Amino acid sequence: MNLALDQAARRSGGRIIAALAAAFRDLDLAEDGFAEACARAAAAWPRDGAPRDPAAWLYATARRCVLDVLRKRVVRGRLAPDAPEPRPSVEEIMASDEAAIPDERLRLIFVCCHPAVAAEARAALTLRLVCGLSTAEIARAFLVSETAMLQRLTRAKRKIAQAGVAFEIPGPQAWPERLGAVLSTLEVAYAKAHEDAAGASAHAGYAREMLDLTAVLADLLPDEPECLGLAALVRFAEARRPARLDETGAMVPLSEQDPALWRAPLIAQGEALLRRAAALDRSGPRQLQAALHAVWSRRGSLAEPPRWRAVLALYDGLLAFRDDPVVRLNRAVALAEVAGPGAAMAELDRLDAARLEAFGPFHAVRADLLARLQRPAEARAAYDRALALDPAPAERLWLARRRTSLGED
Repeated sequence: MNLALDQAARRSGGRIIAALAAAFRDLDLAEDGFAEACARAAAAWPRDGAPRDPAAWLYATARRCVLDVLRKRVVRGRLAPDAPEPRPSVEEIMASDEAAIPDERLRLIFVCCHPAVAAEARAALTLRLVCGLSTAEIARAFLVSETAMLQRLTRAKRKIAQAGVAFEIPGPQAWPERLGAVLSTLEVAYAKAHEDAAGASAHAGYAREMLDLTAVLADLLPDEPECLGLAALVRFAEARRPARLDETGAMVPLSEQDPALWRAPLIAQGEALLRRAAALDRSGPRQLQAALHAVWSRRGSLAEPPRWRAVLALYDGLLAFRDDPVVRLNRAVALAEVAGPGAAMAELDRLDAARLEAFGPFHAVRADLLARLQRPAEARAAYDRALALDPAPAERLWLARRRTSLGED
C-alpha cells in the first residue's frame, strides 16, 4: 500500500465504513466495499497519482462498489429489485453544526456502540469499525481467542442486519446506555497506542487523539466521574512518554523512569480532572486506574522510593470493580515489592495461564519473579516465551537485555 493510501485508510477507514453502513444497513457490504476501493486505489494511485482528497475518493469508489454488488444481486433475483436509496450519510450528518457531539470520531464511536448489539461485542465492534484494529488485536485486548472474537463480531453484525439497525447519531437521552461501551472502546484503543514505548506502532497516533477525545468527552459529560477519570488517566500516562525509552531505544519500566523527564503540565491536568471526579463521589474503575497513575506521577525523583503499598491498596480497590487477569497480574507486581516474589508468584500461579498465554506482560512478569526466586532456567524460558510473541522493538530490546543478564545454562 502506498503512503497516501495507507494514511487515508488509517485516518478515514472507520469513518467511511460507518458512513456506508449507515447508508446501506449492511456492515459486511460496507467493509467489502471499502476493501475493494482500497484495492482499486492501490492499482490506480501509483499510476495516476494520488487524488487531492484521498478519503473522498475512497468513499465515492467504495459506494460505487457497494451499488454494483447490489445491482448484480438484483439481476440475479436474489434481493429486492431496487437498491436502497442511500439516506444522508453519517459524514453529511456529521458536517451539521447542529450535531450535539462536537467531534467526528467521537460521534462515530457513539453511533457504533448501539444498544442493539450485545454488550460484550459493542466495544469490540467499534474498535474494528472506527479504530481500525484487526480481529486478532481486539482478541488479544479482551484475552479471548481470535476465533471466539471473530464469532462475536459476526454475531454482532448479523444482529445489526436482522434488526435493521440505523447507524444514527444518538441524542443526549441515548448517551447513558452507550457510555459504558464508549469508555471501554476509548480505553482499549488507548491501551493499544500506549503498549509500544517507542510510539512507533501502527496505532501509536491514537495516543495523541485520545488526549483530544477524552477532553471533549469530559466537557460533554462533566458530571460523569468515569469520563473525568479516563481523561485523567490518559494525561498521566502521556506525561511519562519522554521517559519511556533509554538512550539505546530500550523500554524503561515505570519504576525506573526519571520523574524529571515527565511532563508537569499534563500531570497537573490529570490531577485537576481527578479532583473533579472525586468531588462527584461516585467511584469507578477508571478513577482508580487514574489514581494509580497519580501515585506514580507524584514521585519526586528516582531517589524517592516508589509507594508500593499505596499502589497495592489501589489495586485491591480496583479488583472490586474489575476482577480480571490483567488487574491481578499488575497487582502481583506491587505485591512482589510489598510481600516478596514468592507471594507474587503464588498469585500468578492462581491465574488462568492458558488465557494469558498470548499476553506478553504475563511472561515478562513471571520471568522477573522466577529470576528473583533464583530459578534462572525457568526465568530464561519465560523471557523466551515473551520474546516469541513478537513484541515491539523497544520492548524486545528490554526483554532481551533482561534475559541476557541471567547468563546461560
